[in-house]
Amino acid sequence: MKPHPLLVVCCVALMAMYAHGDARAWPHYGADAEGTKFSPLDQITTENVGRLKRAWTYQTGEGPVPRKFQTTPILVGEMLIGCGPAGNVFALNASSGEEEWTYDPKYEPSAYGAVNMNCRGVSMWTDQEGAARALCHTRVIYGTNDLRVIALDAATGQPCPGFGQDGIVTVDAGKPLDEHDEVQFHSPPSIVNDVAIFGTALFDLYRIDSPSGKVRAFSTRTGELLWEFDPIPRDPADPAFESWGKNSASIFGAANVWSFTSADPENDLVFLPTTTASVDWYGGDRPGNNRYANSIVALRASTGDMVWHYQIIRHGIWDYDLPAQPILADISKDGETIPAVIVLTKQSMIFVFNRLTGKPIFPIEDRPVPQDTDVPGEWLSPTQPFVSTPAPLNDLTLTEDDMWGFTWFDRNSCIEKLKSIRNEGLYTPPSIQGSLLNPAGAGGMNWGGGTVDANANLLIVPTLHTPAIVTLVPREEASAGQVSSAASKMQFPLTGTPYVGTLQFLTSSLGAPCTKPPWARLSAIDLDSGALKWQVPLGSIENETSVPFVNWEMGTPIAGGPISTGGGLTFIAATTDDKFRAFDTATGEKLWETRLPAGGQATPMTYKIDGRQFVVIAAGGHIYYQNATPGDYMVAYALDESTARAPTGGILAIGLVALILIANAAGVLASTRRP
Repeated sequence: MKPHPLLVVCCVALMAMYAHGDARAWPHYGADAEGTKFSPLDQITTENVGRLKRAWTYQTGEGPVPRKFQTTPILVGEMLIGCGPAGNVFALNASSGEEEWTYDPKYEPSAYGAVNMNCRGVSMWTDQEGAARALCHTRVIYGTNDLRVIALDAATGQPCPGFGQDGIVTVDAGKPLDEHDEVQFHSPPSIVNDVAIFGTALFDLYRIDSPSGKVRAFSTRTGELLWEFDPIPRDPADPAFESWGKNSASIFGAANVWSFTSADPENDLVFLPTTTASVDWYGGDRPGNNRYANSIVALRASTGDMVWHYQIIRHGIWDYDLPAQPILADISKDGETIPAVIVLTKQSMIFVFNRLTGKPIFPIEDRPVPQDTDVPGEWLSPTQPFVSTPAPLNDLTLTEDDMWGFTWFDRNSCIEKLKSIRNEGLYTPPSIQGSLLNPAGAGGMNWGGGTVDANANLLIVPTLHTPAIVTLVPREEASAGQVSSAASKMQFPLTGTPYVGTLQFLTSSLGAPCTKPPWARLSAIDLDSGALKWQVPLGSIENETSVPFVNWEMGTPIAGGPISTGGGLTFIAATTDDKFRAFDTATGEKLWETRLPAGGQATPMTYKIDGRQFVVIAAGGHIYYQNATPGDYMVAYALDESTARAPTGGILAIGLVALILIANAAGVLASTRRP
């Protein structure tokens, strides 16, 4: 007897739902093209997260040397695919962590390239027109530290023929690079239909005539360059050209997109968080607002045409790049559902726009900012945009009363340091005297960005709360050796300007931050109202002090972001204490933590396969955070296998019962209609 058509349809539908829920969960760096970093998976919950155990560990083989290891792998079929700092790609069995294949791009760094090399992830594209079993039907597309775009067959790691030259497109930086210079691809591209869109990373604070910060779009099929967008308008016909005085638009570079782009494929949009023009701390030779630097820019993904833009900082001289992937989410306001783009900033302000029109959803106010400068020729914008809702997550004004110390002695040293520098609030310009940069150039928020829990419409974001001091030293003094060589003070050449730049964090005589702890925090904001729901410390100082057994949750330097899940959890590592934590998304309560084999300066991801939900993070430390343990680990966590499989079996059983009932009903209906 043939099965009833209704039974066949139901079986196929159930199998499709079961397969989709079982294996497909994290196909993009940010979970989805919109960058929400949210997964609906709910096998791991607030009730059972305390039973998470390490399921498997993989080592890339790049060794435990101080470097950045910040990849977030993606799930491609039944494989996890990610990349190491030098651009080596690895594919792992998603259930066991066993290596399936690897690819080595043979990157040879410049003198400084080895310090800055990074690969934060890869992207995936599937040919909707080709045969499913054809070579490169599904492709891994990513960029290297030496400005190559590479396409690999996802199943084998073999370079894709027909894409560029043997699977590789070599990109021209646009101007000669010296032995210390590189233009790099760090972040995975946004894939919109058949277009792969890449931003680039440049060396900050290096030289005025920095290479261009062009965003480039390539065909996912052939590697052909489809369009370019330069955040510095080179064409005098561009309305933004006049915002670059002294013909500076033809000289200056950067304003690049070194962080992540996000996309709205349905509306053919890609969103770019642009950065500061070269050389970050001095703008006397580029007077004017300098559009489209330090802006959120929406482009037509298929053509690169401008749709809208908004400049978050006018004439940036603070290294306040837009550091994080814009997040696309829907917001309910005044009874209306609005398609939004959320822009996170180093200043710790959160700007929210209608992503189709660019209209602000929460009000933006122009406020006067400090105008006095001891830097001859510097140009300052008289006002800057501010938002009050959501409220800034950092204190933007610091006084002597805000200075802190473990003792009266080190607190007093902080007060004396603050008295010696310029401190006029946010946007105090860099100076020869030395200026407070609060928040510091590391944030506030940074590239780790945030996550939006789709169930509660909460934005969860980590922030750093440690100010810095920026000083412009006249070059003749620097040449005479008058720049301090203190280990805590970093120096930058600012080539082409009259100055050398120095940066040091505002710390006490004991080396602790001068601001009140916690120095890093995790916060949740209601996106519909803009209200702060909760805020908790992020990180223990146990690796930051020589005092044994100190496990104070005072916050640490952070690098990396959070994810949220349908189980009501927010996962984040990021801290220099080598810990990985899970928080209750609704309340901020810490429910679970474990020690990683190395620092988790990366963003985790999660997926479900063979009935079991995994949470995976790269643990490799960070070259700038010496207290985080270096390594080359990918680590996966899951519930006990028998516990994890039970819910899946239950769902399948319910489905089978449902099918039997449907089949019986179908039989009854058929019998009543039989002649």
